[in-house]
Amino acid sequence: MTDLQSDSETGPENQAKAQAEIQTEIQAETQVETQAQAHPVSAWFRRTFADPQMVLLVVVVALAFLGIMLFAQMLAPAIAAVVIAFLLDGPVKWLERRGVPQLLAIPGVFIGFLALSTVILLSVVPPLVTQIAGFINESPAMVESLTDLLLELQQRFPAIVTEAQVESWLAQIGAEIGALGPRILQYSLSGLTGTVTMIVYLVLVPLMVFFFLKDKREILAWAASFLPAEKPIIEQVWGEVVGRAGDYARGKIYEILIMAVSAFVIYQLIGLRYATLLAVATGLSVIIPYIGAAAVTLPIALVGYFQWGFSSEMAVAVAAYLGLQAVDGNILSPLLFSEVVQLHPNAIIVAVLVFGGIWGFWGVFFAIPLATVANAVVRAWRDRTQDLVASAVGEANTPPL
Repeated sequence: MTDLQSDSETGPENQAKAQAEIQTEIQAETQVETQAQAHPVSAWFRRTFADPQMVLLVVVVALAFLGIMLFAQMLAPAIAAVVIAFLLDGPVKWLERRGVPQLLAIPGVFIGFLALSTVILLSVVPPLVTQIAGFINESPAMVESLTDLLLELQQRFPAIVTEAQVESWLAQIGAEIGALGPRILQYSLSGLTGTVTMIVYLVLVPLMVFFFLKDKREILAWAASFLPAEKPIIEQVWGEVVGRAGDYARGKIYEILIMAVSAFVIYQLIGLRYATLLAVATGLSVIIPYIGAAAVTLPIALVGYFQWGFSSEMAVAVAAYLGLQAVDGNILSPLLFSEVVQLHPNAIIVAVLVFGGIWGFWGVFFAIPLATVANAVVRAWRDRTQDLVASAVGEANTPPL
């Protein structure tokens, strides 16, 4: 009887104590929310960088970017080998999915890569160099022909094309074409200077490509050993980069080759001069979305006008180029890049400008894969932040035991 009375007396006391604890927690949460609203930036930093996974992501991205910025020139052969091996990994996996053992798939793809590189070097580079020299030698005559055209336009349409505009255009065109030869010579001399560099690129890079393909799992495991065992954000970013950026880079190589070969065949059939040079330019035009296609239109039209003047042949040459670009934009690109590139056109242009300004031609070539990496990092960061906020809200709404 006495125990029942004591329980009935302590029951209200326990309830009152529990209610007091709940009120205290609610007041503390309200105070935290008030401080977060008053200082949102500091609250965001505390919430974000209190998570070790977020700190790990920031450190890995910063070290990777810093390493490329500082050691890109010294490690150029290794970086080139990594990129080529990354591109060749797709055909290796394709063969493995069809039952070819890895012991045969890797040497087969590697030999195919060497054969294709040899064919390109022997069949494309010599005529390309010859046609570049011929184009530079004939550039003064092209400028003179273009001068006559602009002066004729100025005389026919003086209200639209003024003499000052013609002089300004001619000065700019002359300066650009005049600087074209020294630029090409500078790049050709600075790209591969000396016998030692030639040996490095022609011997060491293929060897490194083979070993990167052969020992990919061991190399990735070695790199992962420097990271914590639990790294979900890094794994999320890496998976998205390997999936999207890898497919894009491989698809872009196929697109360049298809466009260049198709353009060469068409230019040869219609008799357009500098077919190899213009075919290479047409293939490379797909590297810079939207801008490259427009930029290559001018040399096509200029060579066609210099060769045939205003005629049906020139119209056919320009129409053939525009037709190739139309096929690329409406058929080839959707087939190669369906659901791979999920970036806004403005984001693509900004990526081309930013990464091209940092790393030149290769920055332009890998602008979209690098933008995909940045997009994957931002998406992983956002998802993790939302998970942290949801977890904090869930803990705040959980009643105490």
